[in-house]
Amino acid sequence: MKKKSLWLITGLMTIALLGVFVMQLYYIREAYRLKSQLFEQEVNQALSSVANKIQRLNAVSHITKTDYEWRIKMENQRRDRTRRLIDLDQKFKEDERKRKYDQQKQMIDELNYQDGMIRKMYLSPTIISEADFFALANQNTTPLNVDVNVGFDADLNMIGSNVRKVFRLGSGKTFSLEPKKLPDSIRYLVYSPNDGRPLRISLPSLNGDMRIKFKIEDEVAARRRSNALSELQADTVKLINDGDFNVLEAAAKEMSQLDIPLDQRVSKATLDTLLRAELLNKNIRLDYDFWLKSVAHDTVLFSKVAYVKGEILPANTFKTTLFSNDVIRDPGMLYINFPDREYLLFSNLKVTMASSAALLLVLISIFSYTLYAILRQKKISEMKTDFINNMTHEFKTPVSTIMIASEALRDPEILDDKARIGRLAGIIYDENVRLGNHIERVLSIARLEKKELKLEEEEVDVNALVAAVTDSMSLQLQKKDAEVILQLDAAHPVVKGDELHLSNVIYNLIDNANKYSINAPRITIRTRNSGKNLVIEIEDEGIGMTKEQSKRAFDQFYRVPTGNLHDVKGFGLGLNYVMDIVTQMNGHIKLRSEKDKGTLFEIIIPLN
Repeated sequence: MKKKSLWLITGLMTIALLGVFVMQLYYIREAYRLKSQLFEQEVNQALSSVANKIQRLNAVSHITKTDYEWRIKMENQRRDRTRRLIDLDQKFKEDERKRKYDQQKQMIDELNYQDGMIRKMYLSPTIISEADFFALANQNTTPLNVDVNVGFDADLNMIGSNVRKVFRLGSGKTFSLEPKKLPDSIRYLVYSPNDGRPLRISLPSLNGDMRIKFKIEDEVAARRRSNALSELQADTVKLINDGDFNVLEAAAKEMSQLDIPLDQRVSKATLDTLLRAELLNKNIRLDYDFWLKSVAHDTVLFSKVAYVKGEILPANTFKTTLFSNDVIRDPGMLYINFPDREYLLFSNLKVTMASSAALLLVLISIFSYTLYAILRQKKISEMKTDFINNMTHEFKTPVSTIMIASEALRDPEILDDKARIGRLAGIIYDENVRLGNHIERVLSIARLEKKELKLEEEEVDVNALVAAVTDSMSLQLQKKDAEVILQLDAAHPVVKGDELHLSNVIYNLIDNANKYSINAPRITIRTRNSGKNLVIEIEDEGIGMTKEQSKRAFDQFYRVPTGNLHDVKGFGLGLNYVMDIVTQMNGHIKLRSEKDKGTLFEIIIPLN
């Protein structure tokens, strides 16, 4: 991929990612704004509801108070009316009792008077029964039948009597004030003072005049009682009508005229209770502070928390007029503050924010991985190009050598020179072996990548293996006057692994130490035991590597720049092969290097 195309793709992807990020920020901001508006609307509705309820409670309180006072007044007047009715009834009963008593007394006095007259005029008067009276009348035992009728007018003057009033009444009284029930007429059996003949006399218990008088008195008393009851009932009807008409008007008049202080019209506990209930109805469960302020006097009457004086209200504060219908009295201003409002809003947006953050994280990860993959593929492409160039050079040299040797063998002049033929044949053989090694190395790497390379598991003495590999490389090391120091101190050098591939590992590391040294190489090889592991260290004093180069040293096709060392050959597969083999043997490898000071490879393989 061209560099220009790479930068174009990177720029477009960056613009797209930034666009998504900006859209997510805009979406979150709009969601926050909508949530904030909804919160403000719900709080204002709650405050309006609280103000309406406070006004209704205040109105109901006045109406209840007025109605209570009116009911007490009505009850008192009902009691007074009842008392007056009772008094009136008792008065008329007392008057009736006295009247009846007087009437009875008059009747008794009249009977006693008539009885006294009879006793003065006749001899041996005797009161007889009604039956005896009529029996005497049927037997005709007396030639004389005298009826004495005495009556009185309305002024208690005696009228209609034949008895003259000149006779003096006797001292004795025949009839008492409380007699038994008298008959309509009193019957007497008397004897004539002239000839002594028996006579029958009939005396009415109540004469006609007195009866009329008593009836008139009863009627007058009944009319007086009826008139008094009518007057009392008229007063009661007026009281009821006045009460029904004035209850609501009296309450409204009291609410509009009385200058009741604001703190007496509403209490702190009532406000707190109503605010909490209304906020819970709106599903607002935040802690809040509130205070009530007098509009007329610009003073705070009471608050839930300490109120800080000042014209600037705290953030997240809402207000409403408590008594908006009051024109004369102080309407009051109710304030409420939510210190944790932002926390509630962001809590409601946490799902949105989390999903947006997750989406952005996924996009950034994909973007980063894509850039990493593109750059890595670009580097791999460059390394593969270097690998092909190196491999071409590595293959071209032995092929050219073989071709030259083959052409020399075709020369008729050397057919008889057996020594020269043998030397050319040896060159061809060595170059073929070299080609085979190159091919085998490339194939081994391919098999390792495909997991097709199966390692043998056999006991390998690492101390002996290191000595053998070093000995086999003696000629190669001698060409550069390399100094090899062996410190094979491992007391337990036997591990299970593939001897061939393990020897190739050690060969590659020694070969790298030999190739990447400017002066005569100094190579130190150590073996030691560490716990249940065997440690192999190969250290040189060559050109070393930077930290960045050390991180990529085990990458496939990567070759460390050699500066002025143009004779260093290779495919960039050696260290990658080393790591794969050590890893398959359940071990691991460490690299410590410093530029221009040398490199140390540490291979750790578990024992058995």
